[in-house]
Amino acid sequence: MDTCRACGAKDPYLFLSYGEHSPGQMLIRPEDMDKAQPAFPLNAHACLECGLIAVADQIPDGFFSHYLYVPSGAATMHSHFDSFADVIAERADGGLVVDIGSNDGLLLAACNARGCKTLGFDPAENIAEIAAERGVETHIAYFHPQSATEVRDARGKAKVITTTNTFNHIGDLDNFMEAVCILLEDDGTFIIEVPWAKEMLEKAEFDNMYHEHVSEFSVLSMVKLAEKFDLEVSDVTYLDGIHGGSFRTFMTRKSAGFPIGPNVAAMLADEKAVGMLDQATYDRRTQQFDEIGRELREMIDALKAEGKTIAGYGASARGSTTITYYGIGADDLAFLADKNPLKHGLYSPNTRIPIKPVEAIEEEKPDVLFMLAWNFFDEIYAQQEAFRERGGQFIVPYPKPRLVS
Repeated sequence: MDTCRACGAKDPYLFLSYGEHSPGQMLIRPEDMDKAQPAFPLNAHACLECGLIAVADQIPDGFFSHYLYVPSGAATMHSHFDSFADVIAERADGGLVVDIGSNDGLLLAACNARGCKTLGFDPAENIAEIAAERGVETHIAYFHPQSATEVRDARGKAKVITTTNTFNHIGDLDNFMEAVCILLEDDGTFIIEVPWAKEMLEKAEFDNMYHEHVSEFSVLSMVKLAEKFDLEVSDVTYLDGIHGGSFRTFMTRKSAGFPIGPNVAAMLADEKAVGMLDQATYDRRTQQFDEIGRELREMIDALKAEGKTIAGYGASARGSTTITYYGIGADDLAFLADKNPLKHGLYSPNTRIPIKPVEAIEEEKPDVLFMLAWNFFDEIYAQQEAFRERGGQFIVPYPKPRLVS
């Protein structure tokens, strides 16, 4: 990786090499279990000029034309998007709302309930069909200048453009931002929600790096990216409990004259305080990440020595990074439980662990659940009352491995 994809600075610092990984959402069909799976280098770089943490290597074009992640599987995302829809409706003020990476339509359905005019943008036809059942219209395409021009000419400009946990999937940010500028009203707002790189770095939560997530953003990286397109970050909001700690960025045109909210300076100061532009910070956190792996390995081995059966909870891409990098496989985890029916009957990439419905927890009765979806642990803990009542325990890997009863 020669330059930072956000600010353009040269020679980002390679601080963590994970090895060869198959993409985290490239789940394996039963009939393909004996076939070799494509794998790509997974390398994490840090820009010491803006604090962007990025994966250099890109997966093939077209990967997201059939996708398996949906946000509606987590109750947390329902409530989060419901409150977010209030913010969007106020900003839109009757204008068009376009959501990039609209997925199963959960956010836009909430906007529709508030009387908004909406359009989704997503390349995955299978997911767009689910959105249609919610009454959400989807333009099935990748978002780039040509498709943005087509929508602008057909529907007019958007007063609000949103993208939630999608901006971090974009390899060519300049191309994406050019498309935003084509579609956005002069007084419109581009609202981005992504995990906050500062939180990930501070807690060594490097499981959130995988081929589909090519960037983890700092507020400073957003500020510098916006400046390249005559936009500015006019406000930011910290989102506790969303994907391990996220933030919401409001980008507006400089010419529109939006006031700059005080949170921008405050969060930039927070990033500076944790050393996001210091190489030594990344070296220390990488050591911490590796120590987490050693502790998890010891914990799993001790539980197996006691005769306990362990299953994973969450067939997520970030979970795939964890178990692949730490060498936790099918000999350690009997199966992975997941709410998403699109994943049932498939196998995890790299490790080839069977994925089953959540009901398998009560049918097969493992003693311990390894929380691969640890970012939704509170929700899952509350749901698994029967598991807890029979003495079940949870391994929570981050920010420090612990066994929870």
